[in-house]
Amino acid sequence: MEPLVMAAGTALVTAIATDGWQQARAGAVALWRRVHPERVPAIEAELEEVRGEVLAARDAGDREAEDRLADEWRHRLARLVAADPAAAAEIRRVLDEVWSPLLPEQERERVQNITMRAEASGHGRVYQAGRDQHITE
Repeated sequence: MEPLVMAAGTALVTAIATDGWQQARAGAVALWRRVHPERVPAIEAELEEVRGEVLAARDAGDREAEDRLADEWRHRLARLVAADPAAAAEIRRVLDEVWSPLLPEQERERVQNITMRAEASGHGRVYQAGRDQHITE
């Protein structure tokens, strides 16, 4: 998945948990209106529902639930870009101008694009993570 889409999905879900959530919602709706205008009413309803789920997850201290919600929206955004590659530029604009400014400083750091490169040779292994990492062998 593209780093832009990953950052945008995380920022959207995080932003809808803020007091500026109506702005976050408006930014998401504008994206769908551009690519799939017929889906706008469903997206509006889903964003309302997700806000409740994110707030409940935060109240319960359930970071995994919030991460799952962000992952769902990452996939939705990826499908938007697949349907209209030019939508990536609009996602970048909404991320930079709408969603990121709504986030508290520590949350902004979470949604930055991460580029990782690694090389292993022989019997070497590489483990990389942009967040938590759990390895079971």
